[in-house]
Amino acid sequence: MTINIQLQYHTEWGQSVQLKIGKRRIPMQYSFGGLWQIMLTGRDLKNGDAFTFEVVSAGNVVKKEWRAHRFKAPVAQKNIIVRSSWKSRPANSAFYSSAFSDVIFRRPDGMSFRHPQSPNPDLGNVCMRVAIPEVRTGESVALVASSKEMGGWNKVHPLSGEAFPWWFITMDITEPMEYKFVIIDSKTKEIRMWEEGPNHFFAEVPPKDTQLIIADIQPRFATKPWRGAGVAVPVFSLRSKDSFGVGEFNDIKHLVDWAVKAGQSVIQLLPINDTTMTHTWQDSYPYNAVSSFALHPQFIHLPAAGVRQDAAYKEKKAQLEALPAIDYEAVNGAKLEILRKLYKGAKGKATLESAEYKKFQADNDDWLLPYAVFSVLRDIHGTPEFGKWKQLSTYNAKKVDAFAGEHADEVGFYCYIQFLLDKQLKEAVEYAHVHGVALKGDLPIGVSRNSVDAWQHPHLFHMDSQAGAPPDAFAEDGQNWGFPTYNWEEMAKEGYKWWKERMRKMSEYFDAFRIDHILGFFRIWEIPGPHKSGLMGHFNPALPYSEQELNNMGFNPREGEGTDVLFVEDPRRPGWWHPRISGQKTSRYAALPEGQKYRYDQLSTDFFWYRHDDFWRQQAMQKLPALLRSTGMLSCGEDLGMIPGCVPSVMDQLNILSLEIQRMPKDPKDTFGHPDRYPYWCVCATGTHDTSPLRAWWEEDRGLTQRYFNEVLGCEGDAPYFCEPWVADLIIAQHMHSPAMLAILPLQDWLATDGEVRYNGNPADERINVPAIPRYYWRYRMHCTLESLQENDKLNGHIRALVESAERNI
Repeated sequence: MTINIQLQYHTEWGQSVQLKIGKRRIPMQYSFGGLWQIMLTGRDLKNGDAFTFEVVSAGNVVKKEWRAHRFKAPVAQKNIIVRSSWKSRPANSAFYSSAFSDVIFRRPDGMSFRHPQSPNPDLGNVCMRVAIPEVRTGESVALVASSKEMGGWNKVHPLSGEAFPWWFITMDITEPMEYKFVIIDSKTKEIRMWEEGPNHFFAEVPPKDTQLIIADIQPRFATKPWRGAGVAVPVFSLRSKDSFGVGEFNDIKHLVDWAVKAGQSVIQLLPINDTTMTHTWQDSYPYNAVSSFALHPQFIHLPAAGVRQDAAYKEKKAQLEALPAIDYEAVNGAKLEILRKLYKGAKGKATLESAEYKKFQADNDDWLLPYAVFSVLRDIHGTPEFGKWKQLSTYNAKKVDAFAGEHADEVGFYCYIQFLLDKQLKEAVEYAHVHGVALKGDLPIGVSRNSVDAWQHPHLFHMDSQAGAPPDAFAEDGQNWGFPTYNWEEMAKEGYKWWKERMRKMSEYFDAFRIDHILGFFRIWEIPGPHKSGLMGHFNPALPYSEQELNNMGFNPREGEGTDVLFVEDPRRPGWWHPRISGQKTSRYAALPEGQKYRYDQLSTDFFWYRHDDFWRQQAMQKLPALLRSTGMLSCGEDLGMIPGCVPSVMDQLNILSLEIQRMPKDPKDTFGHPDRYPYWCVCATGTHDTSPLRAWWEEDRGLTQRYFNEVLGCEGDAPYFCEPWVADLIIAQHMHSPAMLAILPLQDWLATDGEVRYNGNPADERINVPAIPRYYWRYRMHCTLESLQENDKLNGHIRALVESAERNI
């Protein structure tokens, strides 16, 4: 078999194009008019192989494609011509994500159509492959053509949707023709929409024994922008008749059932990784994981793991379920004790010997064994601070393997738990997919300094620094998260391998993900180790001023002490200085002459808002595209706080959905955001896990509430003291009718629309987190069961009406 790969691409002077197959890179030959091609054999490119094109200049790759091409051709043909197009990231790349292809626009069974002309369509002489992602469930793509052999313009020829969002059709064509693509009703085959633009023209009939593959066609359709609704709630906050003092992966199925009845298509969760550090309530913080790969044992559903529901089990379950909030220590202590007994019994032994368990071990070998050994060492030494361990304080793969052999029983226990968790979560994921509900996860920006990741890969982190956030609406003194900052230079040398593996693992469970603090990929707020206050941080990477520059402006950056300084020295570049955040609030600033105050204000404004724009754009574009290429998930960014000017354009270029919170408007001149002005490519919400729920917020500041009531809701008179259901309806309706692609609201706010269902205590009890409190107890749990919500037709009909009246999920 000979394979002629062709690419129409106009390079710049001095550039060339090469074909990349696996690790091989093969130069292509330039013909004429922007046509690049290469001749291969079946040994060079096998059926199912992926390949990409790269632009090369002076020996360096200067441009890569957004996604790979997939070679698929009939083995019976002697010659194959593949006519490809360069795959740039399309403006609607979000619709190519698994959230849409595998869930929301999921193809029902039996969606593969075959062309009636040939008993084996794969042997036709022309194959067309078309990218059309915005085809709703119940719709398909077809081709209509002018030629007689194709039946004329009135006959539709359905394309196969097996590889959705890519569609293909193979035909025997013997004469030139004009053609167009159409969207049809999958059942009736009636045309619903025609492709925009002029007709395509097919003029070149392939020679005998040759198949022409016309790939990467991207027709344009005037489809209505899809908009969906969803619910945000942590797994630990769920409550069902089956749960054991905390929400579990099994409860996701109940949540899916409710979501379907309430017209929701997305469920957003908080991080679900293991956070076990001290076996105390302080481990409840879900953004401080002990492993970026391991799942939290608290989410396991014990009966599904094989635990008998005997009298002792039922008694303990009743005690824990009677509590209004999570007792983290009691729940996790009880579950681990029960699981240890199960592990040592016949069911545990049978699981360890199963082929399914051994496959799980092999598939997750890179992180599973280090995690299990870390967990055992943590328990032995009573601390996750590996620097204090008497053995293996420094990671060594051979010694870890030896330790695992010596402590096979204890190490095996933690591997066993991860197997059970993985199995239960994947069952919940499949259940959600079958019911058309996508799961959205959360990618924390930080990694604990006392984690398996930091122990196993210390060179990837700056262990002498702490990540945080500058002052904002959440915390006036800024935030110190305590996480080490990333050593991006080392990560780049490894091709961001750790990040890519993390993304791939996450995509086993989720269809979309929230990039926590996406600004961290542009720059991070870095606080030197000795300091606790976020006020003493600086941006990294950054472009600080030299001491001489500041001296020339009339400043001595070394003046002052503690937090009463105007500049902070770069810890890695002595003699280079960053303006201190909120320096205008220091006594040092107050003592400056008026002229120096003006100069400092100018310098500070330029530094924090303008100086780094291009620089930070370059930083983000070195990291984010590589990460996004490693996953098929829909990407959403948490872009709140102090936003540099380059962030929106980068997110737009990469089609990362932004986050819009009405209480935290992006325009500093606004007190409240305006949902009717939100962009399409965004997620809008009434609040987050870091804000008070809607009802609690309504009662916090009467003056602000009154303004909101009059100015935003357009209501006259005094605002009601409480956020009554009709008020919640008005607020939610604003969000539903916004242009935002996704409106994902906290569960508490959805329930606020029904006076009989919503929590009847202090609304502040429903708050999940207070960012200003560093060691907050994350223990919120919904007050009613998911089963009771499923059975409440009045509530579900009301919520569905709010969604459907705004034409969401259509």
